[in-house]
Amino acid sequence: MIIVIGSINLDLIANVDRLPSPGETVGGSSFATAPGGKGANQALAAARAGAPVRMVGAVGKDSFAAEALALLRDGKVDLSGVAETFASTGTALIMVGDDGENIIAVVPGANASVVPGDLSKAFLKKGDVVLLQHEIPLATVDAALDQARVAGAITVLNTAPFQGEAAAFLGKADYAVANETEFDLYGEALSLNGRDRAARMRDYAGKTGRTIVVTLGGDGVMAATPSDFLTVPAMKITPVDTVGAGDTFCGYFAASLSSGLALDKALARAGAAGSLACLKPGAQPAIPLAKDVDQALQETH
Repeated sequence: MIIVIGSINLDLIANVDRLPSPGETVGGSSFATAPGGKGANQALAAARAGAPVRMVGAVGKDSFAAEALALLRDGKVDLSGVAETFASTGTALIMVGDDGENIIAVVPGANASVVPGDLSKAFLKKGDVVLLQHEIPLATVDAALDQARVAGAITVLNTAPFQGEAAAFLGKADYAVANETEFDLYGEALSLNGRDRAARMRDYAGKTGRTIVVTLGGDGVMAATPSDFLTVPAMKITPVDTVGAGDTFCGYFAASLSSGLALDKALARAGAAGSLACLKPGAQPAIPLAKDVDQALQETH
């Protein structure tokens, strides 16, 4: 079982000619809403990868809640751990430029009410994979890492969005997943040694005894374990929209680990899924199905 403890949002997405500079107004071509939130995105990705998934989080008692949960329900994600609160459902305001790049503002809303006491709804047990991010209170993330360790569960911590105080508990996660910018910032916070990113990743793995995975967009992914260093190239694509690609990677990565795939195979499958997610607009609507990911992997080997 994949247990995702994290955020649930409704994304409000505007497609614009180009991303604006501060104080600038630019023209837009379309607007849409879509379910989002890093936690929910990753839960749906793990479900579409073929894993059983339980979601722990919170939404508001408002009109956004049903739409925010719609694709998780369709994906047969267990939502019994999702609370209703008097805060608003979390929202993400997203602008996507013609080049596929994006800027995002997130209003946490109900996600800020996910507290350590809610972890009892996770029903953690040995062999589970617990998937976490930084869009709920960090005290809850820290407590989840501790409780998962006691239960004998495997933990995957997506270090996004960057929060410097999270550096204190990154090393508790069996697998920390960061993009290159996040890892460089955490590297400074942790005073990691090494002339380049790969050397600092090795230093992290050596000091913590855990695995660090760094996604590099079109350049693929790197991973350092206490005893090994892996690089996996990216699929060659022309991105339409990069929103949700990292979340797709994390969900597929957790599902692949849960199914028993070796680290290199799990990274390759997650990387392919993340690439395919860039070929459609939106976060959750763009998450590919397992059959499409496996076909893409076959075609690239």
